[in-house]
Amino acid sequence: MDYRDRHVVVSGGTGALGIAVVDALLEDGAVCHVPYRSESEAQRFPYRDNNRVSLVAVRDLADEASVTGFYAGLDQLWASIHIAGGFAFSPIAHSDKALLMGQLETNLVSAYLCSRAAVAAFRRTGGGGRIVNVAARHALEPRLAANLTAYAVAKAGVAALTMALSEEVVREGILVNAVAPSTMDTPANRESMPKADFSAWPKVGEVAATILFLASPENGVTRGATVPVYGKS
Repeated sequence: MDYRDRHVVVSGGTGALGIAVVDALLEDGAVCHVPYRSESEAQRFPYRDNNRVSLVAVRDLADEASVTGFYAGLDQLWASIHIAGGFAFSPIAHSDKALLMGQLETNLVSAYLCSRAAVAAFRRTGGGGRIVNVAARHALEPRLAANLTAYAVAKAGVAALTMALSEEVVREGILVNAVAPSTMDTPANRESMPKADFSAWPKVGEVAATILFLASPENGVTRGATVPVYGKS
């Protein structure tokens, strides 16, 4: 896919899936803007010295002023990919309002604010654009979300955001989609579930490939979709 000289924001770009997305974008010629929370994240990021990567400290993607300021500083923007989020395995008895609000802020509010700021950036240039959110399998299949209720609610909100916003901005040439991964094959997931069948999990590179298509100029028709990326699981 042709991303030559196209500017792309990747929130959560310093995580396992984010790194795979940035790697693929750079391979296809993109310029990547990656917000990060901590200096340790930035120091571990393998592309921190790449001249087509801009690392920007944004401490809280659920803070409207911080997100608005970050996007306002971009002279160009083609796509905004929203991977940043959080996960909580917690039964309802231990999931108080604070946990619920934390899941909503890290997953839904961050995607909402980044989407809103991205739309404003697209409108400044008038050339359309692409937004790709990251929901989860539990957003599409909430019956699987026992002990994950707060997380499932937040990710279901991301799927709803994707569909509603897609209808709002399509006539401006802005296509909005999402992917819904099942458990991905990452070092952290392997460590937390050592007895699982890792071969059934989707690889981060495979999920990244779907994201890259949805965010690409080659995608001219798909919008409002939350695409399952489950692998064999």
